[in-house]
Amino acid sequence: MGGVWTFVLSSLVPADTDAVWRRVVTPEGINDELRPWMTMSFPPDADVHSIEAVRVGEPLGRARLRLFGVVPFDHDDLVITELEPGRRFLEESTMASMRRWVHERTVVPEPGGATTITDRVTFEPRALLRWAGRVLRPVLAAFFAHRQRRLVRHFAGR
Repeated sequence: MGGVWTFVLSSLVPADTDAVWRRVVTPEGINDELRPWMTMSFPPDADVHSIEAVRVGEPLGRARLRLFGVVPFDHDDLVITELEPGRRFLEESTMASMRRWVHERTVVPEPGGATTITDRVTFEPRALLRWAGRVLRPVLAAFFAHRQRRLVRHFAGR
């Protein structure tokens, strides 16, 4: 057992695409989506204020993942491989736990000023965790659903 796993989730966000995009590409916006379960600290020398500022295809460095914002449990060697500002990014990285981690996020305008956000995640656990893919897929899908709910809630509260 093992292999490559994928899931896709979409949500309708009650805000215009520009506002949603500006939120989802910043460390503040990303960490707000991740809370309270975890946070991600970007590499200190990367000086990332937005994904739009990174060099496409170049490693950004190691982002630390912390359970409940405190306990280090993994890291993500971040690489943004494709970027369409205002519309889409593709992250293709490795993690301590993942041989391959691919996260594509798109934002698409909808009638009435709303935005559909879609996350497509593909992952391949490292050899010691290959057995865990069947468990990780629903857990990660639930976590990304949580992220999207937090994003919807952020804009619904305005």
